[in-house]
Amino acid sequence: MKKTLLLLLLTLSFTFFSQAQILKKPIPDKLVVLTFDDAPASQYSVVAPLLKKYGFGATFFVCEFQPNYADSALYMNWRQIQELNQMGFEIANHTHTHANVSKLSQAEFNAELSYIEAKCDSLGISSPTNFAYPGYGLNAKALEFLEQKDYVFARAGGSRAYDPLSDHPYLIPSWATDEKNKVEIMKAFEQAKNGKIVILTIHGVPDIEHPWVNTPPELFEEYLELLKKGGFTVISMKELEKYVASKAAKKIIKADFNKRSKN
Repeated sequence: MKKTLLLLLLTLSFTFFSQAQILKKPIPDKLVVLTFDDAPASQYSVVAPLLKKYGFGATFFVCEFQPNYADSALYMNWRQIQELNQMGFEIANHTHTHANVSKLSQAEFNAELSYIEAKCDSLGISSPTNFAYPGYGLNAKALEFLEQKDYVFARAGGSRAYDPLSDHPYLIPSWATDEKNKVEIMKAFEQAKNGKIVILTIHGVPDIEHPWVNTPPELFEEYLELLKKGGFTVISMKELEKYVASKAAKKIIKADFNKRSKN
């Protein structure tokens, strides 16, 4: 009986210690992070104005999506990305060429990230500190490379809520929106409670070149309206640093590749 009680006390002490180390402050209910991938043109023309209208933060994970990244009808140019930064949105790293990082050597991985870092530097954009895996391709080596590059958070998929006390900072899960999964996304918002955070991966609004990840503008605004009326706090990945001590979390939480990380 005494051994059982001692074990329980040790477990509670460790849990409390871990929570105190990882969380800078309690996670409020109704906390949502909006992230946007691949730099399609509609993120500048449609998404940014709507985000400003509703007063929401967001992260744009940018890349030069091959082979048509220079087509301004399909993708943003760097001047537009610079303007997003000037509007107060976070610009983050999605590799140079939308590369599957699980297949890259360390030198190739560094080159992919360094290209985006250099473009940001040349335009007065803060050096990216957060990353999203293109196509959700990841492995243990990719996490090691990110650590050596001193990135703070990395977003994957998985269609589940982010628990800062159990999810590694380089394996942050998210839901991906499209024109067919409105019911799933609406239910996902309900999971932003009890210390868990809901993160969305959104592509074009609309997405002309990749219709399978298209989110219609009217549906996107419906989500924003729901979040606003529901009293949600909507932030960027960068703003997660207000709540989560990434360095401490990386030391305490073991990367679990058995958890779902793809959508």
